[in-house]
Amino acid sequence: MARKTSLSGFPEWLPEERLVELHVLDVLRETFELHGFSSIETRAVETVGQLLRKGEIDKEVYAVSRLQEDEDAGSPKGEEQLALHFDLTVPFARYVVENSGFLTFPFRRYQVQKVWRGERPQEGRAREFTQADIDVVGDGTLPFRYDVELALVMIDALAKLPVPPFRLRINNRKLAEGFYRGIGLEDTAGVLRNIDKLEKIGPERVAEALREEVGATAAQAEAALRLASIRTEDTSFVEQVRALGVSDELLEEGLAELAEVVGEAARRAPGKVVADLSIARGLDYYTGTVYETVLVGHEQLGSICSGGRYESLASAGKKSYPGVGLSIGVTRLVSRMLSQGMAEPSRKVPTAVLVSLVDEQSWAQAQDAAEQLRARGIACEVSATAAKFGKQIKYAERRGIPYVWFTSRGEDGSLTHEVKDIRSGEQVPADPAAWTPPAEDLRPVVRAVVPVEA
Repeated sequence: MARKTSLSGFPEWLPEERLVELHVLDVLRETFELHGFSSIETRAVETVGQLLRKGEIDKEVYAVSRLQEDEDAGSPKGEEQLALHFDLTVPFARYVVENSGFLTFPFRRYQVQKVWRGERPQEGRAREFTQADIDVVGDGTLPFRYDVELALVMIDALAKLPVPPFRLRINNRKLAEGFYRGIGLEDTAGVLRNIDKLEKIGPERVAEALREEVGATAAQAEAALRLASIRTEDTSFVEQVRALGVSDELLEEGLAELAEVVGEAARRAPGKVVADLSIARGLDYYTGTVYETVLVGHEQLGSICSGGRYESLASAGKKSYPGVGLSIGVTRLVSRMLSQGMAEPSRKVPTAVLVSLVDEQSWAQAQDAAEQLRARGIACEVSATAAKFGKQIKYAERRGIPYVWFTSRGEDGSLTHEVKDIRSGEQVPADPAAWTPPAEDLRPVVRAVVPVEA
């Protein structure tokens, strides 16, 4: 993980590292499908107008253009300019609007794809990275119960991965905005953007920014920070917020919604959920529940899973498709798993068996044995040359292949087969139509190296 690449911010894994990433992706896919989510993919590019209509992220967007534009057509401008998507939620919103007539609502989807952001590369932040999203979208309305369900789905998925304990931190935009409105701060979006920086720059600088950017008094800034300091693992945050003495209808609505999410999630997954009233999420399209997830002891990495409720991101005229979604930063998570040695594969390659060559004329019979093994799901490869058996075994060792297969023909023309476990040295007769290695040797297994949460 310390090696440098020729293009910063575009990570490329070694084969054994890729096995860890594939394990993470397989676990997520299987878990999402167990919970009834269907897979989709959206195109890599969107129009700039589509990408920038919510949130201030224009500096992070990679524009796309052809090296040789059609001189008659000219360069695309405005909304026709194309750019690589910076997340999967905005493209998904467009997908829902365009395909609404073919979808059954509430529509449950998961999506695993690359995204691109022009950020300064560092651990946990890349310019090209993989995200895994789940969303539920309704037609006109979406029951609040899905806000609870998505939290539980992500807890289920993350709990199956070889990572340290994690905490799903939850807040509600209505709660925060109602509170700010109740203390006389009308630029609630501006307050949220500054509160979102609390962990990066600290309370003093946030208070200063609130005074300078949104016109907050010292008392208003202090009240906003007191709200952001509230954290509980149960619904006791409700009393703590009310103790601050602020009244607002939107605040009460947000308190009730957050209490429902935290209460149910804490009951089903105790110790994994925290009501954290500092969570704001920087993107403007969130309207209610917001989530962020951190690995305990690795908080400096930032959120590995985030999202929230949005009411009008997907809309067409007067018709809207409210939704709630969560996104796992797969590349960020895998990068930390690899750099900290949290998990490792049982071997470097999928190959379980190397079929050796006794001489150059035996390649065809070696291929026959390999075909029989592959027909039963055993990954194998055939040696390219009839080098000395010692060299062929050394090759298997370097590749991390656990078994070497030997085929020979007797004086009567009959074929005999033996297989050797090069880890133990045990060599036994074997039939390519029947022999199967132990289950743990069929495929590389990713094992946790650090203790994981029970």
